[in-house]
Amino acid sequence: MPVTQFTVPEKYTYNVGLGSYHHSEALKGANPVAQNSPQVPPYKLLTECISGTSFTTPRNLNLSVWMYRVTASINRGRYVPYTAETASSKAAASPMTYSPNFLHWDDFRLEPGYDWVSSQKVILSSGDIATKTGFSYLVFAATKDMAPNTAYYSSDGDTLIIPQAGVLDIKTELGYLMVRPNEIAMIPRGLKYRVTLPAGSARGYICELRQGHFRLPELGTIGTSGLANARDFQIPVAVFDGTITEGVASCPAAEWTIIRKYNDSLFSCTRNQTPFDVAAWHGSYYPYKYDLGRFSVLGSLLYDHPDPSIFTVLSAPSFREPGTAVVEFCIFPPRWQVMENTYWLPPYHMNTMSEFIGIIMKDPEPNPNTVFKPFGGMLTGAMTPHGSDKKEHDAERAKAFKPAKVATEPVMAFLLESASIPGVAEWASKIVIEK
Repeated sequence: MPVTQFTVPEKYTYNVGLGSYHHSEALKGANPVAQNSPQVPPYKLLTECISGTSFTTPRNLNLSVWMYRVTASINRGRYVPYTAETASSKAAASPMTYSPNFLHWDDFRLEPGYDWVSSQKVILSSGDIATKTGFSYLVFAATKDMAPNTAYYSSDGDTLIIPQAGVLDIKTELGYLMVRPNEIAMIPRGLKYRVTLPAGSARGYICELRQGHFRLPELGTIGTSGLANARDFQIPVAVFDGTITEGVASCPAAEWTIIRKYNDSLFSCTRNQTPFDVAAWHGSYYPYKYDLGRFSVLGSLLYDHPDPSIFTVLSAPSFREPGTAVVEFCIFPPRWQVMENTYWLPPYHMNTMSEFIGIIMKDPEPNPNTVFKPFGGMLTGAMTPHGSDKKEHDAERAKAFKPAKVATEPVMAFLLESASIPGVAEWASKIVIEK
């Protein structure tokens, strides 16, 4: 069966289907029929909407979600700067640096004592947050749960989470996601959530997308299915942290802290009730996760390579010019190579796109002698030459051809590819190896 054999079992149920209009109810009948905003919704809930796109965005791209909850998000205190220590606060703010060389990181060091929010550090960034352009690539290394009665959300962009090791138990306003190595998850801009660590420390990568939204790539002549299929994406179902008394939904009073990322700074406010009070929701703007083991690999059956775009899982089109992406997320999974009289290694290449490659674990205990040590990465900037070394090149030209299964190591490479040239954060530039 083409699924990952996870060591940590799933404990939640999900809706399925990326790009579909979903609805979910923790309380039967809590979604009103036909209208979005009745005078008094069922269970005397109130209506709140999150718009992920402008009101007049074309229908096929328009994203929003209607939620039926006990208390509106506006019921909160004033936002103030978040003063808790974070991993990124140790480095003074400074301009990004740019290098035309091939950049390689052996490791991104773990620092104990941080949670999901405080452990995040920007490696690379492009564009401008205030104008909602570009992206940032970050690493996280959480060694503890978020504090009780604490939730977080980002105003800066959608958050694509790529775990490298460990398990994330994510509770969102729309329901739960359990995210394990060889899975990815996406949390949309503006949605509150909290992260706990059911299997101990967890680390990995984040792509914060400030411009547009991720979607499945077009398949063209491939047809109706292949690569990442929409039916394999899992969407949370509603969970309600409250009770029903005489037909009225309510939640107990409790002090909560809401941490908000806004223009790359952290702020916090308090409120006197849980933010996880959504009894029902419906819409097209929601979090999701995907098991990379379900990716349906396509390739050449006779000779030559297709372009690596054949490995695209998700794409965020820029709409600046046809076929160009703000960011694309690709993977290089186990697959059969059968091409005859063909140079199987990636050809020597200069690419108009910038390529960042990282490594995630497929197995719980990877081989320590793997070429990429866990949690490394490399950046090949626009038009920077890259390819195999002389030893690999000579071996490739001399080998006998026979079908072989490749990429069977206990780790898997992923690629974040962008039309932009990213800058390197100061802390990351101090530990980089330039080639």
